Amino acid sequence: MFEELLKTESSWEFLKSTPLPVAVYGTGNGADLAFEEFEKLGITVSAVVASDGFVRSRTFHGFQVKSVSQAEDILSNFVVALCFASPLPQVIESIKELSKRHRIIMPSVPVFGDNIFNKDFLKNNIQSIEKAYSLLCDEQSKKVFENIIRFQITGDLNCCFDCESAKEEAFDILGLGENESFLDLGAYRGDTVEEFLKHTKSYEKIVAVEPDKRTFKKLQTNCDNIKNCTLLNNAVWSCDCTLNFDGNKGRGASATAGKEKIDAVSVDSIFKSYGEFTYLNIDIEGAESQMLCGAATALQNKPKLCMAAYHRSEDIFELINKINSINPEYKIYLRHHPHISFWDTNIYCI
Repeated sequence: MFEELLKTESSWEFLKSTPLPVAVYGTGNGADLAFEEFEKLGITVSAVVASDGFVRSRTFHGFQVKSVSQAEDILSNFVVALCFASPLPQVIESIKELSKRHRIIMPSVPVFGDNIFNKDFLKNNIQSIEKAYSLLCDEQSKKVFENIIRFQITGDLNCCFDCESAKEEAFDILGLGENESFLDLGAYRGDTVEEFLKHTKSYEKIVAVEPDKRTFKKLQTNCDNIKNCTLLNNAVWSCDCTLNFDGNKGRGASATAGKEKIDAVSVDSIFKSYGEFTYLNIDIEGAESQMLCGAATALQNKPKLCMAAYHRSEDIFELINKINSINPEYKIYLRHHPHISFWDTNIYCI
């Protein structure tokens, strides 16, 4: 099914062959990674742009950052290489408006890891990709999977827009009821705890785990009045150990790199200490696969799962296959929620 994409023009191939100037839109980590790949592939960049009203006097990769309107005055017609992500509705709408004036391509670079989802990556992993696709249990999940794989090859944002659904639908799938017990892995400032409380009638307990020290303090403040709520300042890994940690990225704080030291715990260890949980939310910045390696016992009773599937290029298929190998009784769903890029694509298991 996915072999046809090997014959499709990729985002990288298009950006290299287009006769139009290429303007990189974005100046963050995603743009840094895109520039690295541009240099490897010999893709010429003509400008770096930011949103009108957000431009300040600075340079990025040797380019004076210009507003989109300034670039339009100078270059007239150009291709936009979109290199940032956002869930904000006003940003999404502005990109859709821009697409009416310019061709927009979003080259796919991973949030974590070194694997670029290009044709070689697709070819080398096609059997695992097709296996994961076969494990999805409804047509919408399969549509999301197909569209996200196609997006990662072509960079066409319409692939994402065409398969998105509201987060409320995901909670219909999960069907949270009474007396739930919630384990929140990557709790950040408590937004997912708040989300859980909104969608459940009653609960037994909450354990929220957040590794970043500064963010953890905000989590403590925001959860101060929530009953039966335990907060853990730990990373999550395949075992109980000490890890290097990068805590300078806020929501993107990761236990996969960095010079800080942090104590990590496995899900099986948490279950042993605090008892079983009926629902796990997992958004741990690229450590999801490692987390599953330390959750084999915990998943035997099929707690409901919501797991991020977009941090690493391999996550969208590797995590599905891993969950199935741990407990083949899970029904596995995939949903993509509104976001520029394929971020906020989650696996839901019941």
